[in-house]
Amino acid sequence: MSSPLILNLIEGSVSFSFTPQAARDLQGAIAQLMQSLKVIAGGGGKTNPQKPMEYRFTGDVFLEIFCNPNIWPTPFAAKVLITLRDDRIRLTTEAELTRLIEDVNQYLEQMG
Repeated sequence: MSSPLILNLIEGSVSFSFTPQAARDLQGAIAQLMQSLKVIAGGGGKTNPQKPMEYRFTGDVFLEIFCNPNIWPTPFAAKVLITLRDDRIRLTTEAELTRLIEDVNQYLEQMG
């Protein structure tokens, strides 16, 4: 069963068909990203480079969310690059990581 996921961007928002399983997968990818960001924030600049998050979902639309944790000083400062496309339109924009987390959590709460 799919239901619309609304992602709040830095300016505006975007809504598209998504599934609870995809939202849980995205939540898992974000959790790994948060661990990488915490390693970097706590390492005083002496940590090994962390792997970027590259999440992909293909449904009615193709969604890709990318974040390089090595360029952000804290999880609260981090932004993600979002690409959303289908055969007619392509949107590439940024969103705040903290807002993305809130949006995914809210989606899962609504889905029960």
